[in-house]
Amino acid sequence: MHIPFSSSPSSSLGIEWELELVDLQSRHLRGAATEILEDLRAKVGEEGAAKAKHELFESTIEVITGVCQTVPEATADLLGTVEVLRDLAERRGIGLMCSGTHPISEYSTQKITADDRYDRLVGRMQWLARRLLIFGVHVHVGVRSPEKAMPIVNALMSYIPHFLALSASSPYWLGSHTGLASSRSRVFESLPTAGLPYPLHDWAAFEGFMETLVTAGTIETIREVWWDIRPHPNFGTVELRICDGLPTLLEVGAVAALAQCIVDRMNTQLDRGYRLPAPQRWVVQENKWRAARYGLDAEIMVDDRGTVRPVRTDIADLVEDLLPVARRLGCETELTNVDRILSSGASYTRQELAARRAGGDLTSVVDTLLAEMNAGRPVTHG
Repeated sequence: MHIPFSSSPSSSLGIEWELELVDLQSRHLRGAATEILEDLRAKVGEEGAAKAKHELFESTIEVITGVCQTVPEATADLLGTVEVLRDLAERRGIGLMCSGTHPISEYSTQKITADDRYDRLVGRMQWLARRLLIFGVHVHVGVRSPEKAMPIVNALMSYIPHFLALSASSPYWLGSHTGLASSRSRVFESLPTAGLPYPLHDWAAFEGFMETLVTAGTIETIREVWWDIRPHPNFGTVELRICDGLPTLLEVGAVAALAQCIVDRMNTQLDRGYRLPAPQRWVVQENKWRAARYGLDAEIMVDDRGTVRPVRTDIADLVEDLLPVARRLGCETELTNVDRILSSGASYTRQELAARRAGGDLTSVVDTLLAEMNAGRPVTHG
């Protein structure tokens, strides 16, 4: 199977932000995506409406940037679409928010979007698909040739716990505290073609593996391979899908800057003839679990001998190391916002604090998430 790869001449950027539609009275999810997207099309036309689309459930809208060169350009693109959607939603008594899971709504009450693709998915996966009431942020970064795609995907696996810990925002599932910083990551990886990527050494190996999956009837197209990190041939990118839904534009920009800087540095290292390190899969699997369980308090393995280090310290050092790259890419401010997340806490800790302050009332968590979405930055309390 030949899979063309649309190489990107630069470390271009694209972001996908999955937003929840929340009834402002009940604070539960409300299925209104079709109506809101129709309103959007009438207001901004087909081209503008292409920047927002359906997801599996009618209570979700995914906002999509165009191909951007910088993080500020990408976040401004997202904000422009979100502001229009917010106005259209509020007219219907609906608020926008984002988190890895909704704290109180149940998947059994949610309407599946009327679409042949989603019908096939649910028909094949059954309960595994019906419970996918989860929300994420996906970051695409351009790669200059298909020969680089798999080495970069493999090397990026070392950073799965970093991205998951920073974005962890799903401590609650079906109205209960899970004890995890990210329950979303555990729900999503239950799909047979989701979770950690397979370590394939080059593009030919990727093409061969995809051909096997299609021939066996495991997938219909490569779009159905939902790895935590995957190559996206049509866009000429690597796509980081590991992140929980991020509640604020500040956090989206911070994670996007971290992703763009890491991939840009890897692109350059490959240009210079360096061989990128690929971690042992069992190390990545353990580190992903630790980040899902403990978030920014996780201690992750930094080699295959069991040496551990706080992920918080590793992230701080990584940001410092990437600052020269960030200055060149025009995202220094956004990259240093990673330090703000480290100091103020990731979303899971802010949600837990809101619940404690409200005596366990999880509607207060929803209110906090709605407020953060509107503010564009984390809401902290003394």
